[in-house]
Amino acid sequence: MTRRLAQAASALLACAIGGSAGAQSFDVKGYFDLRVGRSDAREDNWLEGGLAKTRFGAGDGGVTGAAAIAADWQPTPSLFASAEVQYVPAARRPLDVIDAWVRWRPVSTTPWRWSAKAGMFFPPVSLENDGVGWTATRTLTPSAIDTWVGEELRVFGVEARLEHRGARGTLAASFALFGKNDPAGELLASRGWALHDVTSGLDGSVREPDAIAPLIGAQAPVRYRPFLELDHRLGAYASLDWRTPADDRAVLTVYDNRADPSREVDYAGRELYAWRTRFWSAGVQRRVGDVVFLAQAMRGGTVIEPEPGLRFDTRFAAAYVLAAWDAGRWQPALRVDAFQTRRSPVPLDEHGHAVTLALAWRPAEHWRLTGELLRVDSVRDQRRLAGLDPRQRELQLQASLRWFY
Repeated sequence: MTRRLAQAASALLACAIGGSAGAQSFDVKGYFDLRVGRSDAREDNWLEGGLAKTRFGAGDGGVTGAAAIAADWQPTPSLFASAEVQYVPAARRPLDVIDAWVRWRPVSTTPWRWSAKAGMFFPPVSLENDGVGWTATRTLTPSAIDTWVGEELRVFGVEARLEHRGARGTLAASFALFGKNDPAGELLASRGWALHDVTSGLDGSVREPDAIAPLIGAQAPVRYRPFLELDHRLGAYASLDWRTPADDRAVLTVYDNRADPSREVDYAGRELYAWRTRFWSAGVQRRVGDVVFLAQAMRGGTVIEPEPGLRFDTRFAAAYVLAAWDAGRWQPALRVDAFQTRRSPVPLDEHGHAVTLALAWRPAEHWRLTGELLRVDSVRDQRRLAGLDPRQRELQLQASLRWFY
């Protein structure tokens, strides 16, 4: 199914680039990113099986790159299709589709409007990641919340949405049913939170810490695909979204993948479980003059039950506040994150906080130069398994030159 959907997304992109005389509108946009980064972390980054919280770990750095393309096609006033493809050399599968979906929204002349959406897409959680390729537009590194959403969450299903449009704003209620997200939560349990901008592709895989391999009877490196169906049970989410003409916003989402925590399959020489993952997320956005403020919190839990009465439960929570100047050529941003996990019966808890300071310069319409400083201070008991101090402080510096088209 994933391959067929990816082929459909590629076809959509090809149509968008080639054009069509019968189409009402096509829109193609994207970017190329040239990145330089360096971290003083003592651990390897998560892409290399370490426990570092940032994109770059011990000994990492240098020059890297990335790219993304998004195509939107609207053949009729009611029908809309969208697809996004990314290229990230650091990912296991560098070129991959990250979402592809179609929406039917009949034209309405009343305050009420309904729509239906189908395909593979992100759940309505993020306020930060509103750029091409599901990227953060005010910083280089998204929050801990949105990092995890990009790693392990995707909706393979259908969403129904009902909106009421008034003079003061639009209130929308959404409900979705989905599959293929049963392993979601395993990374929070095995590694904890992280802060980076590597989004999982729909056919890609993520790597767990090498320190976890002996605990699950596996050989490092340990990888798994987060977008799999293991128990043939549908998950669901519900969301409320309020937007004003001034671009103020409030979002509340409740998510439950309804996975069977006792379900497991043989995967790459080890057992891969369906993690029952539930959470709520609430976020607000407020504009005051040229400054935009964002705040978001998430709390939930994920559990597996390998044997009757034997449950491995991880409770997680994270929050951030962000302030950004959103006008002119110079656009500074400041964000503060806090995060924690509580795991039982094996005590591999963590807690930490992070401060992100970014400064973007737009010398021309299609160019953006961004510098970012990210400092993470975290305590994770799991580091003892790797012979490290549970508390680690990491300082990461990045510079990005991005060309948009």
